[in-house]
Amino acid sequence: MKVAVLGAKIIGGTLARKWARAGHDVMFGVRSVDNPETRALAQELGAAVGSVGEAIAFGEVVVFAIPGQAMSETIQAHAAALDGKIVIDAANRMGGGAMNSAAEFGAHAPGAQVYRAFNSLGWENFENPMFGDLQADLFYCGPAGAGQEKVEALIGAVGLRPVCVGDLRQVGLVDAIGSLWFALAFGQGMGRHLAFKVLTRQA
Repeated sequence: MKVAVLGAKIIGGTLARKWARAGHDVMFGVRSVDNPETRALAQELGAAVGSVGEAIAFGEVVVFAIPGQAMSETIQAHAAALDGKIVIDAANRMGGGAMNSAAEFGAHAPGAQVYRAFNSLGWENFENPMFGDLQADLFYCGPAGAGQEKVEALIGAVGLRPVCVGDLRQVGLVDAIGSLWFALAFGQGMGRHLAFKVLTRQA
């Protein structure tokens, strides 16, 4: 699968490392293509580096792992290119209002298939999703269909178990899980290597 990762910092870099190791083709989309750290990471992974526009054109799936405050500008600047793409919104816009950018995607890139995922756990849980013998779950939302299958494949490649909570109308629920993670990890001092697991009784 061709995966465009917008952003090459700790979230984007950790996810890209897992996907490259799983055999996916990764291209970083960044503002500064000559950044030595990004170049070194791409070389390590056998990935490519390009502008945000070049990466969007490359990817079957486009993962937004950029700072939340840059989301609106980036979506509007590349709205036409996002048409028909599978998009994963992994960015959290902190400081009040919606944490997600679902409204911006709907307004400016209505042809994109938008999913909300990878926003509700710290990067440590992407690097190591196992707790003893227990695999952590990742809650996400978005439309059913072929796009969902690809998103679940990418979640699985990170080592997490995908748990869909519904279509994009459930984006607030996914964000609430992220808020719970922050409350436990920081507010209650439980630490960043903290995740969630759905348990059901077998019939």
